[in-house]
Amino acid sequence: MAITRARPLAFLCSVIVLLVVNVDAGGIAIYWGQNGNEGTLTETCATGNYDIVNIAFLSTFGNGQTPMINLAGHCDPYSNGCTGLSSDIKSCQAKGIKVMLSIGGGAGSYYLTSAEDARQVATYLWNNFLGGTSSSQPIGDAVLESRL
Repeated sequence: MAITRARPLAFLCSVIVLLVVNVDAGGIAIYWGQNGNEGTLTETCATGNYDIVNIAFLSTFGNGQTPMINLAGHCDPYSNGCTGLSSDIKSCQAKGIKVMLSIGGGAGSYYLTSAEDARQVATYLWNNFLGGTSSSQPIGDAVLESRL
């Protein structure tokens, strides 16, 4: 009876070892956009320390609200927008760094009230950050990564 139980355990251990050995960890990621002293996005990518930069945060969305990005002083989406980030994002991407958008965050006004609300937010994200079309893209014409 002990031999029968040992086979599945040995198989499971073998599978775990194979997964660990063949995993591409994806490099180091960082959140950028919530610390006014962190430097520009271009400077962050120029360090060579990061493989992924999460622009933080799209902190307002859902429940019929106008989605709003909050980058804590790096740019003002209410007045002049954050379209100047487009060249920074492209500079990072030219170095092979993936630039993504982090939604939510520790503070903000975000929640989804229904499946339709989720579809509307997804459509907004596609059209404004991920390659769709919009006349008012918050970060200009740069296209963010949609997956790792």
